[in-house]
Amino acid sequence: MIKIFHTLVIVVAFAFGSSIAMAETITIVAASSIKFAMADIVNKFNAEHRNDGVKTIYGASGKFTSQIQNGAPFDMFFAADTNFPQILKKEGLTSTDPVVYAIGKLVIWSSMMDATKMTLQKLSEPAIRKLAIANPEHAPYGMRAKEAMKSAGVWEKIKDKLVFGENVEHTAQMVSTGAADAGIIPLSLALNPAMVKQGGYSLIDDGIHEPLAQAFVITKRAKDSTLARQFAAYFQTPEARKIMESYGFVVPKK
Repeated sequence: MIKIFHTLVIVVAFAFGSSIAMAETITIVAASSIKFAMADIVNKFNAEHRNDGVKTIYGASGKFTSQIQNGAPFDMFFAADTNFPQILKKEGLTSTDPVVYAIGKLVIWSSMMDATKMTLQKLSEPAIRKLAIANPEHAPYGMRAKEAMKSAGVWEKIKDKLVFGENVEHTAQMVSTGAADAGIIPLSLALNPAMVKQGGYSLIDDGIHEPLAQAFVITKRAKDSTLARQFAAYFQTPEARKIMESYGFVVPKK
């Protein structure tokens, strides 16, 4: 009896130890434009993979690209455009081709005034003293915001009013705290329940700027990561796609 119990303990211990050994954690860096949608998706994924873990860091796509080029230990990169992932692919720093996962939209948003009828032309009016956009040097949504203002013929009138956020989330915070009267931010942030309570928005015609197609890659570092491949597959499931669409993204058909 004692021998049987001893054997059972060994078997259970071995099985438990094996499950711990199989546990995996990956770090995903993602554009701030998908912060709220990504959080919902990661929570659902983690609930189905309790022995594993997905950690997320949010910021500007250009900065994450530089960090990956400098050896940062990131496993997946969800960018706010297709260009930055393509740069990493060409440099041999990814283990997959870029996959377009969403197309974003720009809006004018304000917590201080009614933005529901704002246009790019109205942003040049005296009532708008400071306008926030993400830094176009490294944030794709900032690049597209600048393109839209140039296409609308208001860039020269507005450029001296601009204040730059490090990323789109920081840009929204600048408006929310009163550091800017209005901002050009992703629709995905404006649809977050907390921001809906603060202010309204108006859509910017996406025909006056380059499309905000967004792509992800698995990095070279994670080429053998089972969890990274599982998350990539999960991100393209109907459940994940529905979450992305709820935040205003257009999700490409498979």
